[in-house]
Amino acid sequence: MTQGTNVIAFHPRPAHQPFRRPVVLIRAAREGQKSWKRDRDLPQLLRVDRCPAPAHALARLRAEEAIQNDMRLKQLAEYNLKRHVLLMIAIMAEMRVAIQAAPAPMAIAL
Repeated sequence: MTQGTNVIAFHPRPAHQPFRRPVVLIRAAREGQKSWKRDRDLPQLLRVDRCPAPAHALARLRAEEAIQNDMRLKQLAEYNLKRHVLLMIAIMAEMRVAIQAAPAPMAIAL
C-alpha cells in the first residue's frame, strides 16, 4: 500500500497578470452571490471541516480557480464548469468579506 499525501501545492497568481475571465463566467458568479452562504458553502468547496479565516481562504480559492481556468483554456476533459463557477462565486464573496474586515484608513490631522 502506498502512503500518499492529501496536501495540494497551490502556486499564487503573479500580481502583474490581469485577472480576465469570460463575461458569461463572471455573470454566473454574480448571480450565484444571491444564494452563497459562507459558513455552509466554503468548507464544502475547499473540502475542509471548518470555515477558514477570510484572508486564508482567498489565496487558496484564487489558486484553485487558476487551475480550473488553465484546464478551461487547454480544453481538458477534467475541467469542471460547475466548480469553476463556484470558485468564482467564493472569490467574489471572500473579496467582499476581506474589504469589510479591513481596518478603515486613518485620517491624518494637519
